[in-house]
Amino acid sequence: QLQLVEPGGGLVQPGGSLRLSCAASGFTLGYYPIGWFRQAPGKEREGVSCISSSDNSTYYADSVKGRFTISRDFAKNTVYLQMNSLKPEDTAVYYCAADVSRTDHDMCFSSAYEYEYWGQGTQVTISS
Repeated sequence: QLQLVEPGGGLVQPGGSLRLSCAASGFTLGYYPIGWFRQAPGKEREGVSCISSSDNSTYYADSVKGRFTISRDFAKNTVYLQMNSLKPEDTAVYYCAADVSRTDHDMCFSSAYEYEYWGQGTQVTISS
């Protein structure tokens, strides 16, 4: 059974840091583009970052550029989202997703429609 799990959420003060993990079971994350998304109450799901299967291409939303970093550890079958200089507007449920139908190794997409497998989400709250 293909499954994604995102441990690592929590409550952080503004200006703090948090690292989210996206761990896979039942398949190898390293073969596919992986995206991170977030959804705040009353808002649409937003593409935050993604990484291609080759790791050569990454994407960051303008709202997180320079603060968030996506990375992959093939041996641990895990993708990370390092979040620094966190702001209250970063508060949301964060999801990781896998684009298992993508054959181009150097592309990833910010649209949720491109991704077939999703984790259950983890709450990130930025508040003092």
